Amino acid sequence: MSPSSMSDPRGLCLRLPATSANLGPGFDAAAVALDFYLEIDAQPAAEFSIAASGRDPERCARLEDNLILEAYKRMLAAHNRPIVPLSIRMSNGIPLGMGCGSSAAGRLAAIALANHFGQLGWNTDRILEEAYLLEGHPDNVAACWLGGFVAAACEGSRVYAARVEPPAAWRAIVALPAEPLPTSKARAVLPSSYVTADVVANLQSVSLLGLAFAQARADLLPVAMHDRIHQPYRTPICPFLPLLLPLAGRSGILGAALSGAGPAVLVVVDSETSLPEAQKAIRVALGPSRPVELLLSRFEPAGAGSGLAGQQTAQKPLQPVDRSG
Repeated sequence: MSPSSMSDPRGLCLRLPATSANLGPGFDAAAVALDFYLEIDAQPAAEFSIAASGRDPERCARLEDNLILEAYKRMLAAHNRPIVPLSIRMSNGIPLGMGCGSSAAGRLAAIALANHFGQLGWNTDRILEEAYLLEGHPDNVAACWLGGFVAAACEGSRVYAARVEPPAAWRAIVALPAEPLPTSKARAVLPSSYVTADVVANLQSVSLLGLAFAQARADLLPVAMHDRIHQPYRTPICPFLPLLLPLAGRSGILGAALSGAGPAVLVVVDSETSLPEAQKAIRVALGPSRPVELLLSRFEPAGAGSGLAGQQTAQKPLQPVDRSG
């Protein structure tokens, strides 16, 4: 039974972590899982219903134009399976439209539900392939499903992914602006070609990035998170980024990068004890005129596909939300 089931064998319980992709130079190739989640408890029912709590509950609970339900129905129909109506209880901790992997988590949820209730029998490779086809890039879906730090590549529809557990001491702060940013808008500002020097610089940085996470090389991270491929072009529509990038090397901050396509910024911190000072530095850099929500996070080693409900190896989350007025 895949990936995790309730005591009632007909039901399915999922916990899908948020993800931060790109991490600077790893454009569409690298991502890391974070310890705030989309949690779903689904049971077969006479008709569809969703009871949602957490972030954006009204949007999550609607039955029309719902990312998860629409993908779930399409997938069952495409594989000639009956559409099983579901009663869903959902708790969403992932900010929508901020670059924290909400669409990847939603699409993986739809695939896991279709796989379970349609008895499709898909393994991890097939789940990642289907998620990549829906999402359009493999990084977020691989990190969400596998957990940890993930490097991912595609050949045709096949996804190749490798993961390592991030350093246990490292922490993340996600700086969220007031307004979301559609991924389509963030991609539209990118150029169609790049000069060789920028490509080489990114190759050098991303080569260090995976080893920095694998070997807990905090000294490498400031260089490993340098990017010339997407962040310079997204700066005008992601105004937090240029203000937070210079914080690397100060207040326990190892590096900063756009979280996914933005507008949120991921700040990597060397330890939990550095979080208060790092938060203060972020607020000072942004200034009082820019409202910001700071999410404190650990890097999540377990993905949505890691095992039965209640057996995923997650630590107790930090106090997740630090809001400014």
